[in-house]
Amino acid sequence: MSEPADHFAGVPDGFQRLWTPHRMAYIGGQDKPVDGEAGDGCAFCRAPQASDEDGLIVARGEVAFVVLNLYPYNSGHLLVCPYRHVADYTDLTEPEVAEVAALTRTAMRVTREVTSPQGFNLGMNQGDVAGAGIAAHLHQHVVPRWAGDSNFLPIVARTRALPELLSDTRTRLAAAWPTAPKG
Repeated sequence: MSEPADHFAGVPDGFQRLWTPHRMAYIGGQDKPVDGEAGDGCAFCRAPQASDEDGLIVARGEVAFVVLNLYPYNSGHLLVCPYRHVADYTDLTEPEVAEVAALTRTAMRVTREVTSPQGFNLGMNQGDVAGAGIAAHLHQHVVPRWAGDSNFLPIVARTRALPELLSDTRTRLAAAWPTAPKG
């Protein structure tokens, strides 16, 4: 939401403000586990227990699932997670490695079909020091990218402007997923 500069106290400065109060929840640590234990304290253990809509789950596999990032870098930012609470990539079983890889490929294909990105960032942050927001439960990031999607907001204001609600993005991606029921 943007407000005219003259609605603020003090001398108008010519800047338009884009208010993103939902980001304060992330900055304040909401939804982050208090410890590294499996269970309801872990967002990635909790999500599969909810309905797909409530958990923002796009697709479910046998040993892994795909969920929208609640605090995305870009619209359509997906996370591929094993169901099992495991922190380190080297501790995944062979079936988990195979399904995380297969779901990542499908996530890219479906996202291309639905939102036409021009590229992707893929990756895992292993450990707190590597930038993992939830280090105790491994997750692969699938971030769609478009030419010009990095503008002044993330650089100057540490803010992202996302053009679509998470629930709408989840609905469109889930409907296009190859195993999703049609209708």
